Amino acid sequence: MKKILYFILSLIFIFGNGIAQELEKQAPQGFDVVRNDIPKGKIDTISYSSKTVGNTRRAIIYTPPSYSKNKKYPVLYLLHGIGGDEKEWLTHGQPQVILDNMYADGRIEPMIVVMPNGRAMKDDRATGNIMAPDKVEAFATFEKDLLTDLIPFIEKKYPVLKDRENRAIAGLSMGGGQSLNFGLGNLDKFAWVGGFSSAPNTKEPAVLVPDPQAAKDKLKLLFISCGDADNLLRFSERTHEYLVRNEVPHIYYIEPGVHDFKVWKNGLYMFSKLLFKPVDQSVFNNYSLLGTPASTNVRNAKFPQILPDSRAIFRIIAPEAKLVQLDLGKKYDMVKGDEGIWEVTTEPLGEGFHYYSLIIDGVAVADPASETFYGMGRKASGIEVPFKGDGYYALKDVPHGEVRKVRYFSNVLRQWRQFYLYTPPGYDTQTNEKFPVLYILHGGGEDERGWASQGKTDLILDNLIAEKKAKQMLVVMPDGNMPMAAFNENGLKMFERELKESIIPFVEKNYRASTGAQNRALAGLSMGGIQTLYAGVQNTDMFAYLGVFSSGWIQARQTEIADGQYAFMKSNVDKINGNLKQFWISMGGKEDIAYENCKVMMSKFDEMGIKYSYRDYPGGHTWPVWRNDLYTFAPLLFQE
Repeated sequence: MKKILYFILSLIFIFGNGIAQELEKQAPQGFDVVRNDIPKGKIDTISYSSKTVGNTRRAIIYTPPSYSKNKKYPVLYLLHGIGGDEKEWLTHGQPQVILDNMYADGRIEPMIVVMPNGRAMKDDRATGNIMAPDKVEAFATFEKDLLTDLIPFIEKKYPVLKDRENRAIAGLSMGGGQSLNFGLGNLDKFAWVGGFSSAPNTKEPAVLVPDPQAAKDKLKLLFISCGDADNLLRFSERTHEYLVRNEVPHIYYIEPGVHDFKVWKNGLYMFSKLLFKPVDQSVFNNYSLLGTPASTNVRNAKFPQILPDSRAIFRIIAPEAKLVQLDLGKKYDMVKGDEGIWEVTTEPLGEGFHYYSLIIDGVAVADPASETFYGMGRKASGIEVPFKGDGYYALKDVPHGEVRKVRYFSNVLRQWRQFYLYTPPGYDTQTNEKFPVLYILHGGGEDERGWASQGKTDLILDNLIAEKKAKQMLVVMPDGNMPMAAFNENGLKMFERELKESIIPFVEKNYRASTGAQNRALAGLSMGGIQTLYAGVQNTDMFAYLGVFSSGWIQARQTEIADGQYAFMKSNVDKINGNLKQFWISMGGKEDIAYENCKVMMSKFDEMGIKYSYRDYPGGHTWPVWRNDLYTFAPLLFQE
């Protein structure tokens, strides 16, 4: 009965207060200013016997307003930094002022707060060389002192609740690292864990959280915060990234600031207001004030930023502009602020890579804070949105191949052209070995750089090869743009000739490429998928593997070409089915602009008895879909 009542009360709290929690993303003005007209808690210094250290140690304790020995309280253990001691929070952060104000405003549950000396050694003063090895080691030793000496003392002397659900730990800098290490390392002791600007003593994420499922099951709240200009931000960031990949709920909170008490006091406010009450994990990603600079930003550019909930913040300085918009497929009006800075926050963005432009007084321009990519028929900005499944194209500690820019003279076009070539790890040392080749084609408005840059071909192949999921292979990324319309038959014929008469002979003459259809694959996205259909289906004596990504004959526009293809296929069903080891077709779901064209095409294949395999990966007509296409298609190649 009690469990049912608690569940009902939890739902009431979540739905009744969830909106307020979501909206309050930082401490209000005056949260750390003494108010004389409210009840006050009490600060005391306590001494306890430490068997771990072998002496008597001290801690500061805060008891809340209206504290009574007849009531039992949850406890927050609040830890200092490497240059402080048990008085650091009291001296510089005045947590009693913050907590008193929060009690007066009804924002916090009554709790006892213990501020110990986290340097567990006989001379625990913050003097001399605070970075000396024995003093640094003493911060790790404090774990034993905390668990076996201090907590038992507090639970014997004070009226506290002794279960893990009523015990929290948090700290700043070195104490933030301690809090994460001790809290996550002792989930049987702590259900509430917070790290503010956690220092390098924070364990590697896989060591910190070796069992993500246990963390999911036992943690009530994991709160990780840092200032955006803090030099230690990377330690919080790497923990956050690991937790995202392993789906461990947590609040990742980035705010403007450096490594100082302005940030830590706000961190204490945000953390403590959530303690020892029902929390709504569904809004965890909505708290952060700032995001993480996108990996596609130019060096040292802070914006665009990706927020934990996948919204993005864009900024541009344009003091003389009258109207500035962000064009991300959807247009957003930007708002002008101080010093001519225009800003907008988007709705949550889909996974992976997105092209975008800024429109300043009607003129579309690239964002100077972003790397540029050739797409949409011009140079455009791009933003990379991380997601929990993006590890297959992450830079990992595995052997790496190379992407080379290769110039060749086209015998068909009678001009110099170029393609990008991926060579697998060991290509330059395995000099007696030849490799099969995947020829992979870009879409309309792009060129040979598409798969090499936006497509992350090298990282996808590196990781697949390292995991022994794909064979070592060469990958040729040519320019599919011809000096005539790409979608009419003359353009398609010209590219077919370019591929057969220029590119393939050049590759097989100048690189250690295995020959024969069984060692060649052809694939492409969108326009490149149509080129694959045209050049591949009629040349199954040259290619044993075909991949068509987000493509299909364009109805009404390519009817005559498609009819010719279908006639050829109908007359050569046995040859096509016999020659092809893989005829692999993929779409980006119903939102893919080529979906209906592809559906019509596959129905024709079914009528003729053409064998193919099909899969759907939601995401529309975008690079996230095509990266995953390559990731899924490459392991199917050259396996026989």
